[in-house]
Amino acid sequence: MVSWQACPQYSDAVLDYLRIGPEDYPAFRAMMARMDCGTVRVPQDYRNPGGAKVTIALTRLKATDQAHRLGSLAMNPGGPGGSGYLMPEELMLGNSTVAQLNQQYDLIGFDPRGIGYSTSYDCPRTQDGDDGDYEPQAGPVTRAEAKKEYEAEAQQNASCSSSNPAFLSQLTTANVARDLDQIRRGLDERKMSYFGGSWGTQLGAVYRSMFGATIGRMWLDSVVSPRAYDLHYRSSFTARTTEQDFALFASWLAERDSTYGLGDTPAKVSATVLGLRQAADAEPWQFSDVPIPLDGAFIAFLASGPNLVWDQAAPILKAMTTAVRGGAAPAAVKDVVGDGSGGEDPTPDGAPARFNETAGNAFLCNEDSSARDFDSLWKEYKRNLRQNPITGDATSVRPNCAGWTLPVQPLQLRRNNGSLVMSGHRYETLTPYPWVGQMQDTIGGQVFTVDDWIHGSAAMVPECATHIVSYFSTGNSEGKSCPGLQPRSSDDDTATAAAATVTGDNTSATSTRLTWPKPSSKH
Repeated sequence: MVSWQACPQYSDAVLDYLRIGPEDYPAFRAMMARMDCGTVRVPQDYRNPGGAKVTIALTRLKATDQAHRLGSLAMNPGGPGGSGYLMPEELMLGNSTVAQLNQQYDLIGFDPRGIGYSTSYDCPRTQDGDDGDYEPQAGPVTRAEAKKEYEAEAQQNASCSSSNPAFLSQLTTANVARDLDQIRRGLDERKMSYFGGSWGTQLGAVYRSMFGATIGRMWLDSVVSPRAYDLHYRSSFTARTTEQDFALFASWLAERDSTYGLGDTPAKVSATVLGLRQAADAEPWQFSDVPIPLDGAFIAFLASGPNLVWDQAAPILKAMTTAVRGGAAPAAVKDVVGDGSGGEDPTPDGAPARFNETAGNAFLCNEDSSARDFDSLWKEYKRNLRQNPITGDATSVRPNCAGWTLPVQPLQLRRNNGSLVMSGHRYETLTPYPWVGQMQDTIGGQVFTVDDWIHGSAAMVPECATHIVSYFSTGNSEGKSCPGLQPRSSDDDTATAAAATVTGDNTSATSTRLTWPKPSSKH
């Protein structure tokens, strides 16, 4: 059963930390006023139900139209490691269309085990494994540098996984699915519906495979591959997709050669950008007013963006063709890289934990079946660079489970005939579009296509959200596609963002404005 208790209260500073604008404070607090907060106690290890217990924290926004209530709708935003405790409120603030779900459904948010208000654990950092101050050398990474970082990560993973194995070994997608079923039982629901994005689609697929008879309606957005347990497969596929998408950017640039001067054919544009990347690796740019050198990874980053930021990346690429090393950085470059004076704002008192790094790593490494030895990872890294010469340097990083001591527990999926819609985004790279077809072949369901590049955007766009609302209301999505987030033309025919933010993996808001993420790793 659910143990209901008082909900947390959040200051304006916390709401700002949650990226809720002051104009939305009243609406958010009105939802908080009618939100129920509770916990369920579940077995830490379901093979030993009488043993240790863990707590799963949940929230409930009761349906506003109780006379026509259709049940409970649980949701998860992704990760792994991301909090879903406030996902109902955040979705409702996203747009008024998706907010209609709360008319007939109790919206259920929850923190998976290991995260946020649920029972969690943070691994201590080993001295050698603490790479928070790691400064990769500019230019191509050397085998020696890669080996040193690999060994530090392996040491940290070994220390982490052996520090609390009884708990960490139970951080699996299957156990979160079991916890979700316990939430359903605690809410006294015969069936419960589900909406998930990114890693939340992996949870949904496993939940459907294990408890299909107890699920009402399910929509999964930005669907992972049924081979999500193989991190080598995942990283190689996303790297290849990113390189393929650059061909579309190259065509866009070729059509605007009079503006950007990078080439009047896609082939010429590709040659120009590849030349920039190679030159940057051979002799990284060091500008007088930018704190870090910019090497080929910076060019790869610019070439890898979705179409919403092409108008920002293009002038930077143009500027880099004439930039002078040692001088001041072009204004367009500095806008993206910054001057190094900024940093993350401190977390205010009382703020909910939005992500748990230990849990995120445990969920991945407990299920990863790919090779973990250094030689295999180094060959994979070099192969990705060779096969994806323009963007590979931006997409070849993948989670490294070297040294993780706990046994591998791969995903188990099976086909089910229950109600299911899965939306894939035609050009996105984090969960590439072909994966939604792979998942359909594995577990069933219908495919819905979002014709954009943006991970997890379906619920954030009214034109797409209307299909989600229709599906959960009637069982029919009223169509098979929507445009998603698209650039819109201004007077000078340049793209501008159609929305300020979209929900990304790891539950962080992914801005449509380019911001160079200072690299903490090169491989």
